[in-house]
Amino acid sequence: MRTVNDVSRLTGVSIRTLQYYDRIGLLPPAQRTEAGYRLYDDTALERLQQILLFRELGFSLDEIKDILDSPGFDRGRALTQQIELLMLKKQRLEAMIALAREIREKGEKNMSFEAFDNKKIEEYAARAKAEWGGTREFAEYEQKSAARTPEQEKAKADELMRVFAEFGAMRDKPVDSAVVREQVRKLQRVITENYYTCTDEILASLGQMYAAGGEFRQNIDRAGGEGTAEFASRAIAGYCK
Repeated sequence: MRTVNDVSRLTGVSIRTLQYYDRIGLLPPAQRTEAGYRLYDDTALERLQQILLFRELGFSLDEIKDILDSPGFDRGRALTQQIELLMLKKQRLEAMIALAREIREKGEKNMSFEAFDNKKIEEYAARAKAEWGGTREFAEYEQKSAARTPEQEKAKADELMRVFAEFGAMRDKPVDSAVVREQVRKLQRVITENYYTCTDEILASLGQMYAAGGEFRQNIDRAGGEGTAEFASRAIAGYCK
């Protein structure tokens, strides 16, 4: 058993943070002494590792608690995603180091900013977050979709695609214009009514996925025309700031 001070020294997580994690039920201690001091075992430390790794993926504390407490939590799958994200961060850091060395060694102006691009990391984190079924949002979606027939499910999907078609029709407008911001609000309402409660945080993550390659982008561009997914993504990012 380790005290809160031991765990703080071992992990680098502050005592105040560990106490907060206990208060919100995210990381309860394995035991308490008669005097009320927290004691942590190896199982608690493994949970703390998962918490810290999920934080690197960009999950909120509420989302992490839902996932770790879910009966369907797959630790192996989580580790696979976490490793992939860390590898992306490693590649980005190595590119920045290489750029800094080139600038130092050649003594020349280098206007390349590619090494600072964080888009791949953001896109992967958003995709990983969307895949997790242990969140309240996923449970809400499961509940709503279970009560619908295949025809009703298709009607909801068609409604969502019409929203993106409307985005496509306003691609020439500034993303911070009133009409575009209202369209983002409409998208948020449709998702909330038909699928799950779409908070600003979730909306921002969805916006990152819309701009990424793959099925999301293809479907949105098919509904609104080439460039619609990128436009919607920028509009959502501006709205959620």
